[in-house]
Amino acid sequence: MRRGGSALVAAAWLGLTACAVGPDYRRPELPTGESFRERPEETRSIADVPWWEVFRDATLVALIRESLESNRDLALATANVETARYLAAVQRGELFPQVGYEADAARGDQTFLGAVSPGLETDDTFLTALNLAWEIDVWGRIRRASEAARAEMLASEAFRRGVVLSLVSAVAQAYFELRELDLELEIALESVASFQETRDLFERQYQGGVVSKLDALRAEAALAQAAATVPDLERRIVAKENEISVLVGRPAGSIPRGEPLEVQTGPPEVPAGVPSLLLERRPDLVEAEQALVASNARVGAAFAEYFPRIGLTAVAGSVSDELSDLLGAGNGLWSVGGSALGPIFTAGRTTYAWRAAQSASDSTQAAYEGAVLNALREVSDALTAREKLAIVRSEQQRAVAALRESVHISRTRYLGGLATYIEVLDAQQQLYPAEFALAQTERDQLLAVVEIYRTLGGGWQLYGALPEVPLPIAP
Repeated sequence: MRRGGSALVAAAWLGLTACAVGPDYRRPELPTGESFRERPEETRSIADVPWWEVFRDATLVALIRESLESNRDLALATANVETARYLAAVQRGELFPQVGYEADAARGDQTFLGAVSPGLETDDTFLTALNLAWEIDVWGRIRRASEAARAEMLASEAFRRGVVLSLVSAVAQAYFELRELDLELEIALESVASFQETRDLFERQYQGGVVSKLDALRAEAALAQAAATVPDLERRIVAKENEISVLVGRPAGSIPRGEPLEVQTGPPEVPAGVPSLLLERRPDLVEAEQALVASNARVGAAFAEYFPRIGLTAVAGSVSDELSDLLGAGNGLWSVGGSALGPIFTAGRTTYAWRAAQSASDSTQAAYEGAVLNALREVSDALTAREKLAIVRSEQQRAVAALRESVHISRTRYLGGLATYIEVLDAQQQLYPAEFALAQTERDQLLAVVEIYRTLGGGWQLYGALPEVPLPIAP
């Protein structure tokens, strides 16, 4: 028995120290480059700046804080992280011996075809015991499964961090879109007032026989078209307020306003930093990589199924015919044993499961590499958008200034009898769409900063420590 016990101890020690079969994870070679497209290499990054320093409107900052406290999607993601933590602990628990207890009480006799065997009376049996079962992880099947479970936990945490970043970005985007709609409504109301003034003027002139009814009708049509935009903008404003309300975790309702859109400013500089740092900062890339780590570990766990499962069992307790003597001397029992259970013929299930795990790992790696390329594209698009929109805004400001002057001149000429109404109407109908376009460009400039911050994984330093798999505890 001593020799068998020594063999079991040796097997257990081998299981604790042996290397796990299957491939160890190595990050794939990724074409991140030294800098983003057509930009100099930068060490600083706007992603290192906390969001309350990027977005400078106090009202917006308050809305973002409220969303981080009350948003339901974030609460769901946080709960999913806790679920993943406990599931990882369940998986890791297989590494440790499982200890349980057993208590039995039985009463019976031995019969054959209903007849009691001679000399055998009805008797009682009582048993109490502790039992131990331990699969010794010689080949690393459990360790690989635990590695996969931990990676899934970290992926869920990365997803939660992605929800935080998406939430910050979504609230900022919706808020800037709301302020742009407010500005469009102001422009629309100004255009209605202007067309109203022109219509009233033409109506008086028509009544006085100065102009034809055609001018009055065209002025009326222009007024109606301008007025029709007002309720549509009011509808869109309500919808945008309701969207923000959901993001911040409150019932649909009005949203407070801060600075007007035209005076909103982004940070003066938006350094992008080093592309390779996206792999550590962008939550979606971290999530994709942890999914790859998990799938890689499952390849090892599947390969370990080719090898026997080596286990250790032990029982210690007491058995007696009398309950009062159950714990008495001489009634004890114990046993220690080992087992090895392995496959011989499984109709290919072991091989197919291993090959499926390999294919899943290849698929996950392709998804990860694609996510990295897409992230690089998104950053480049956002950086380019910010640079080009600044030029667009400058040109649109020139156009709006010129069109405002043209409206003033055309009305002066019309009142002096030097121009027709068509000239006035044409000038007005060019001015207000140009003002709408300028407002939308001002909004898009701010949204470009939001997009740069999101695509770079902004605020990554604010997330805190990674979650840990809980320690083994009693049930």
